[in-house]
Amino acid sequence: MAMKCEICGKGPQYGNVVSHANNTRRRRWNPNLKRVRAASGSNTKQMRVCTGCIRAGKVKKAA
Repeated sequence: MAMKCEICGKGPQYGNVVSHANNTRRRRWNPNLKRVRAASGSNTKQMRVCTGCIRAGKVKKAA
């Protein structure tokens, strides 16, 4: 399963970790995804959504 938000499409970002001695190594920053039961139309379904979308109110949680 992909590390991707089903609402906004946010995925992992890649870059370097740089030490004080300027040694670099590759690393990956993953989005903060949560499994949420969301209301989509008349039924509910489980989605993987980033916390930014949850806080912004883009997801209607199922009761």
